[in-house]
Formats: sequence, C-alpha cells, structure tokens
Amino acid sequence: MKFLLIMHMNPRLWDGLTEQQRQEVMAGHGDFMEAITKSGEMVATAALADPTQSAVVTVRGGIPVVTDGPFLETKEFFGGYYLIEVENRERALELAALIPDAHVDGMGIEVRPVVFAQ
Repeated sequence: MKFLLIMHMNPRLWDGLTEQQRQEVMAGHGDFMEAITKSGEMVATAALADPTQSAVVTVRGGIPVVTDGPFLETKEFFGGYYLIEVENRERALELAALIPDAHVDGMGIEVRPVVFAQ
C-alpha cells in the first residue's frame, strides 16, 4: 500500500524554534530518509519552496491566466512529502511518527492513502 506522508509548514511555529532545534529537525530528515531507503519503503520525497515563489494557473474563456503567489490566505502550507510503500496503514502511521516535524509542538504529519500512482 502506498501512503503520502504530508508535512505542513507553519512559518510562525518554525520561526519560534531555536536555530539548534531547526538544525535537529533538518538532520532528522536525513536520518529518516536513510532508514526508509534501507528498508525499501521509500518511493519518493520532495521539499517544496515557500508559496510566495509559486504561481496559480487558471483558464478562463480558453485563455490561461497566471497569478503569482498562493491563492488562499493560510497559516500553514504544504511544505513537502514522503511517498512510501508499506505493508499496511499501521506501518505508515509508525513511520509518520518518526518524521522530526511530528515532534514539534503544533506540527504533525498527515498520513493519506494513495488511490492511484504511476
């Protein structure tokens, strides 16, 4: 079964951490990636840029319209993910608990089953 482990970034919470805490979270991601790569459970991962660097494309009347930045006002944004393949949901939840972000007060990891992937 494939699951997406989604990391939501809250800049207010992140900025409230000490530099040492931020470094520990980042180093923990390296350890986590190494562990799930060795176990064969890693499919893919990506960290995303801040939404201020994004664009939204819509098509109105057949004409593409590009708007800079995020569309919605929000306190959190989609910061990255791990796509994993594991035996069951319980293992996905177990792995999510190992992601360093899950240990930061106010942050967590969304665990969502993948219905289709190519």
